[in-house]
Amino acid sequence: MNWEQIILNSAVTGSLYLIAAVGLTLLYGLVKFPNFAHAEFMAVGGFLGYFIAEQLGWPLPVAYPVAFLGAGIVGFLSYRGVFKPLADKAGTTIIHLMVASMALGFILRHTTGEIWGFSSLTFGIIWPIYEIGSLRISLHWIIIIVTAIAVGVGMHYLLTRTKIGKAIRATASNPRLALAAGIDTTRVLMITWFLSAGLAGIAGLFRAVETRITPYVGWDIILPTFAVVVLGGIGSFYGAMVAAFAIGLMENIGVVLLSEIGLSTQYRMAIPFIVLIIVLIFRPQGLAKAFKGN
Repeated sequence: MNWEQIILNSAVTGSLYLIAAVGLTLLYGLVKFPNFAHAEFMAVGGFLGYFIAEQLGWPLPVAYPVAFLGAGIVGFLSYRGVFKPLADKAGTTIIHLMVASMALGFILRHTTGEIWGFSSLTFGIIWPIYEIGSLRISLHWIIIIVTAIAVGVGMHYLLTRTKIGKAIRATASNPRLALAAGIDTTRVLMITWFLSAGLAGIAGLFRAVETRITPYVGWDIILPTFAVVVLGGIGSFYGAMVAAFAIGLMENIGVVLLSEIGLSTQYRMAIPFIVLIIVLIFRPQGLAKAFKGN
C-alpha cells in the first residue's frame, strides 16, 4: 500500500471539500438551515467556467474568477429575491427555508440544463503529470491544493482581521446582540451569501475540470461537503478545515479497502454518510468545541 500516495490523494480530496464547505458552514452558522441549493451554485460555477474556457476559448485561469463572481451573484440574488423575503415573513421556520432552498436548487438545475443540456460535457485539457519518487501528481491537483491553502489563509484573515469578518462572527454568535451593537446584519448576510456561493462556484469548476460537468455536478460532492460541515461543527470555519482533510483521508483509505475486498469504489460515497451518522449520534457539536473562541 502506497501510503504517501493515499495521503496526497487525501490532501487533494480534502482541499476540494474545504473550498466547497467553508462558505456553506459560515452561511449555515448565520441562517441556521442547510442550503441545499449550494449544490446548484457549484454547477453554476462549473458551467460558467465551461462557457469561458471551452465555448469562448479563453484561458482557463480566467474562468475561475468568472465562476466565483457569477455563482456569487446568483447567491446574492437568491438571498435578496427568495430567502430574505421569506425569512421576514411571520411564522417562517427552518423547514420553510430548507424547502425553499430545495426548490431554488431545482430551478437552477433545470435552468443550467436547458442552457447547456443534461449530457456530460468535458474540458479538453490535458494536465501534465509529475512523478516525485513514488508519488504521482497532476498540475491540476497542485492548483487545487494551493487554492485551498489560499482560501484557508484568506478566510482566517477575513474573520480575524477585518471589520466584516468580525461582524460575521458576531452575527453568527448572537444576531440580536449584533443588531443592537449597530452591526448591519442584512449587509453581513448579503456578503456571506455572495462568498458562500462564489466559493461553491470555484469548487464546482474544479470538480468539473477534474471529471465532467452536468447540472448534477454539485451533487457529486454535496454530501461529503455537508459531512465536513457537521463534523467540523456547524458555523466553525476552523473545524471545517480539519474535517475536510479528515473526510478526504477516510474516503481515500476507504477506496483502498473497498478495492482490497473486491467491492466497487462507488461505495466510497457511503463513507461521508457513515461519518455523518456517527457524528450526529455521538458528537453532534462536531469539532466546534475544540476551536471554541477562535
